[in-house]
Amino acid sequence: MRINRIKLVTEMARQGITQLQLAEQSGLSRTTISGVQNGRSCSNVTAIKIADTLKVPIESLLEN
Repeated sequence: MRINRIKLVTEMARQGITQLQLAEQSGLSRTTISGVQNGRSCSNVTAIKIADTLKVPIESLLEN
């Protein structure tokens, strides 16, 4: 699954959340969050954890 990095960075900025905070709150590593932010694909579980932590629908973060 590929999260749109611009959408992710924009949502994180809107919420004022850092990579480290997102990692800690989602239970993922900072390396994983960094990779997703840099355009790497991720598992469905990882994408869902990120969306759930940000409290946004998964569809709002995915590539079109």
